Amino acid sequence: MKLTKKSHSCVRLEKDGRVLVLDPGGFSEQDAALGADAVLVTHEHPDHFDEGRLRTALEADPAVEIWTLRSVAEQLSAAFPGRVHTVGHGDTFTAAGFDVQVHGELHAVIHPDIPRVTNVGYLVDDGKLFHPGDALTVPDRPVETLMLPVMAPWNKISEVIDYVREVKPRRAYDIHDALLTDLARPIYDRQIGGLGGAEHLRLAPGGSAEL
Repeated sequence: MKLTKKSHSCVRLEKDGRVLVLDPGGFSEQDAALGADAVLVTHEHPDHFDEGRLRTALEADPAVEIWTLRSVAEQLSAAFPGRVHTVGHGDTFTAAGFDVQVHGELHAVIHPDIPRVTNVGYLVDDGKLFHPGDALTVPDRPVETLMLPVMAPWNKISEVIDYVREVKPRRAYDIHDALLTDLARPIYDRQIGGLGGAEHLRLAPGGSAEL
């Protein structure tokens, strides 16, 4: 499996000539969803879900399908019948040749006064990779590669470190990093890498790795 990091929380997976894209939101590249065989969206916040990007991808290729939770699916399903699938915690499905399991139900708490939206994470190919969206969800099975939400309005570095310790992945790659400046990155790299208990890695947008 080839992992390509796009901007912020968007990642692109390639296997056997097929492409799966996760969370091509408004902080990602304009063409982040183009060329995908399937798209997964974790929740409705605009840095993870951009309706225009998804509509462009669906219109460009009539074979593209999307799997997501109800709040996102309702915005697209009428225009693309049969191509937008609603999922929730515990569901399993195959998208673009990837086996996917759904974990989690709610977005992390931003502030007690802000209602929590739904959020799901996607475990790909029986733990080869896990993308939690905007939550610190711990799957009920081993994870090789954790996509790690490293910096967000809803977390702090101690929680990020403890999350890596709890999941116990073989490696963790940063996502949710558009708000993290280059000035601060060495601090995050040193602390997460030193205390998390797993190999801590970072890809620049457009960078790739073989998993």
